[in-house]
Amino acid sequence: MVAPGSVTSRLGSVFPFLLVLVDLQYEGAECGVNADVEKHLELGKKLLAAGQLADALSQFHAAVAMGKSKAALPDLTKVIQLKMDFTAARLQRGHLLLKQGKLDEAEDDFKKVLKSNPSENEEKEAQSQLIKSDEMQRLRSQALNAFGSGDYTAAIAFLDKILEVCVWDAELRELRAECFIKEGEPRKAISDLKAASKLKNDNTEAFYKISTLYYQLGDHELSLSEVRECLKLDQDHKRCFAHYKQVKKLNKLIESAEELIRDGRYTDATSKYESVMKTEPSIAEYTVRSKERICHCFSKDEKPVEAIRVCSEVLQMEPDNVNALKDRAEAYLIEEMYDEAIQDYETAQEHNENDQQIREGLEKAQRLLKQSQKRDYYKILGVKRNAKKQEIIKAYRKLALQWHPDNFQNEEEKKKAEKKFIDIAAAKEVLSDPEMRKKFDDGEDPLDAESQQGGGGNPFHRSWNSWQGFNPFSSGGPFRFKFHFN
Repeated sequence: MVAPGSVTSRLGSVFPFLLVLVDLQYEGAECGVNADVEKHLELGKKLLAAGQLADALSQFHAAVAMGKSKAALPDLTKVIQLKMDFTAARLQRGHLLLKQGKLDEAEDDFKKVLKSNPSENEEKEAQSQLIKSDEMQRLRSQALNAFGSGDYTAAIAFLDKILEVCVWDAELRELRAECFIKEGEPRKAISDLKAASKLKNDNTEAFYKISTLYYQLGDHELSLSEVRECLKLDQDHKRCFAHYKQVKKLNKLIESAEELIRDGRYTDATSKYESVMKTEPSIAEYTVRSKERICHCFSKDEKPVEAIRVCSEVLQMEPDNVNALKDRAEAYLIEEMYDEAIQDYETAQEHNENDQQIREGLEKAQRLLKQSQKRDYYKILGVKRNAKKQEIIKAYRKLALQWHPDNFQNEEEKKKAEKKFIDIAAAKEVLSDPEMRKKFDDGEDPLDAESQQGGGGNPFHRSWNSWQGFNPFSSGGPFRFKFHFN
């Protein structure tokens, strides 16, 4: 019979509360040092040294509840060594060992509790945990057999059940990560490996695997971060060091390319991304991402033919790539392929309806399509939409001479020439003025009354006389020669 004031008696009164604490599931609290946890551990050690076992145990339980089971476990063992029949402490340690997947050790604790004259609740709990431990042993054996035979789906199902109980078992998490890798689910594998890297000290293998998985997924920055963690633990780790050099080289190329893009140096950026593809030709993700950025560079650099070609290559691999759709649409606009641009913008909008750039691009493409069905100043002068001012003036002068009305004697031909000349002059007027040209490029005709708010006439209905006195070979001044009409 237990004395009312004994240590064991005092522990028995708080034991139900302690069981609640040990039932807390692993939620990653072990990933960092918590100041409050450390206080509980330190206070527990002081109380243990002073022989105050019950008070010490309560502090260790508090630390366990906050996620520092590995730190609390040795101290629980000290408590048990001081008092071998301390059933509450042994039962608590059994719980922790079970969570860590140390099934044989856990079973040993639960069996010793049953032999130590436990209370009714302690006996019931120990028997329950023994049954649970036995079930985990069976599931572990089934998981290992399934893994060995290559049935990774079944192995994952068994491991899922085990890890609901053995939440702090690093080896089982690593095994499930291997199954996820075999099943083509690398991100789930990363999740398990990250937990394993925290649960097992100096787990360089976990950091190496996490880094290689991120690398294969195309996330070079996270890959670099994880492989550095490996080298912090072991700077001579051969595989981590070799992988680190490769990732660092690739990361440097990509960072340099992105900086060039920010500076508007698109040709140099294109060259850098071509180097990325040469540096890592075996992982498709880097080829796709590099081509996506090259497509962007060509589009921004107003090289529409090249942009359309490369963007189309990206979209063959990733039909829903919004960035490639936007960049190809911009290239289509330069090429005056408005229907194609509208189609790309609409497809992009289906996948990202809140993107303002897509919305504005679509509206512009629709305006330009409508505009092209009326009168296109670029087509009138026979120049591209990205033509320089010098090209526009040169084209204008050539056409102005060609369609000069004095060159035609036939009345019908002369009327046709007059209309043509008016269109040529209007095109030159709009495209040689930066402000007017920008309006036209945005889908608005600055000389068209229908496109303007307020009054104004239609330049296409101006009379031939209104253009007389306009010199195609100067920026102003009187016409140098006189037109004659019959």
